[in-house]
Amino acid sequence: MANKKDYYEILGVNKNATEEEIKSAYRKQAKASHPDLHPNDKEAEARFKELNEAVGVLSDPKKRAQYDQFGHAAFDNAASGSYSGGNPFSGFGGFSDIFETMFGSGFGSATQQKNGPIQGNNLRYSLTISFEDAAFGAKREILVPREQNCATCNGTGAKPGTHPERCTACNGTGQVRVQQNTMLGSFTSVRPCTVCNGVGEVIKEPCLDCLGKGRIKKTSRVVLDIPAGIDDGQTIHLPWEGEAGYRSGPNGDLYVNITIKPHKLFRRNGYDLQLNISIPFTVAALGGEITVPTLRDSIKYMIPEGTQTGTTFRMRGQGIQRLRGRDKGDLLVKVDVEVPKRLNERQKEALRAYGEAMGEQRGELKQPKKGFFNSVKGAMNT
Repeated sequence: MANKKDYYEILGVNKNATEEEIKSAYRKQAKASHPDLHPNDKEAEARFKELNEAVGVLSDPKKRAQYDQFGHAAFDNAASGSYSGGNPFSGFGGFSDIFETMFGSGFGSATQQKNGPIQGNNLRYSLTISFEDAAFGAKREILVPREQNCATCNGTGAKPGTHPERCTACNGTGQVRVQQNTMLGSFTSVRPCTVCNGVGEVIKEPCLDCLGKGRIKKTSRVVLDIPAGIDDGQTIHLPWEGEAGYRSGPNGDLYVNITIKPHKLFRRNGYDLQLNISIPFTVAALGGEITVPTLRDSIKYMIPEGTQTGTTFRMRGQGIQRLRGRDKGDLLVKVDVEVPKRLNERQKEALRAYGEAMGEQRGELKQPKKGFFNSVKGAMNT
């Protein structure tokens, strides 16, 4: 008894550890020492035995209380692997239940391979479209490289006229049971069959077109409906347009990521459009009709007199159609008043006369706080 290691030390926890902390410590260390992972390793086998002894006692509140009070002496038959308090794994039903409790039903054996239908892989495709296609919607044909079922063998992988045969090594289950004898007894684990790679079938005469894979790489044409109102960075989902499924499983899906080219005139803000436009200063001062471009054509708009540079006008319903909706956003037009750069002599004289009429002197404004176009408006009313 004196030579036996402390159970808390074996698991690497303190004496105040909770039941969950004990189980968590056991999970981490048992995985690293499991006999299935270290065949013919006596040290790992002994370590694994110690871990199971420790968790068998410390995970049981009654046994743990006895151990905390009397130590290993609480269990007279510990050396033989049994305990005076009964089975050290009571409540677990033996090693198999311990592993189901600690790790889930898949631990200690290979996870069961599914040899039934499996859905194919999803694919992603990047597509760049024009600003107009995003605004109004469009149909586009894209070329998608993907794995498809071989048409020659219909996806079986077997040469035409033949068929896959049941694997005799696993009797078609795709799994084999492996039994291993250890100091703790006999362990049985379930692993994928290495003959059929877990499929349950073997192909003795492979298809020459797909070399027994049942699948070939092929580029397919897919028609894509681009909805009106789609925005940059959004994704279109096409069910069943991904890669072919396995063993008659359904196809995967195709996800098309959209990138939108910028427009030379318009900028988009949600479903609204923004446009900067220049107008003559005479129109800004006196008011007048201008032509405003839209995505489809152009419209007439009346500029009110006295409009200042930087003023924004909202044109209802001239923006982007809402995605899967009928109404549209607005067109926001920001005006910039043009100042002529080259004037002939007659035009210069007219401006000088205007300045004199406004009481201005060359290089000096008598009314600096009054806006230029407000001054024009005032002069026109005198």
